[in-house]
Amino acid sequence: MRGRWSPWVGGTAENGWVMKRVLGIAVGLLLTVIGVVWTLQGLGYLEGSSMTGEAFWAIVGPIVAGIGVALLYVVGRGAIGRRG
Repeated sequence: MRGRWSPWVGGTAENGWVMKRVLGIAVGLLLTVIGVVWTLQGLGYLEGSSMTGEAFWAIVGPIVAGIGVALLYVVGRGAIGRRG
């Protein structure tokens, strides 16, 4: 199958890099959203959970969100560096 790429049938090096970038963006966004939710729950802004009002989640949430933002930054810089 020439001209078409599938992640399941050996793709090119460029396509492998694209898959890694997409995965990095997805994981970075997921970590950022989870971190924000945990922070809001820890601070008591999102109710209805056993995590609501717990200081632990108010501390862990920003750390997880920061890791997500850092991952997005690293993936974004890698994309800039690969452009011609």
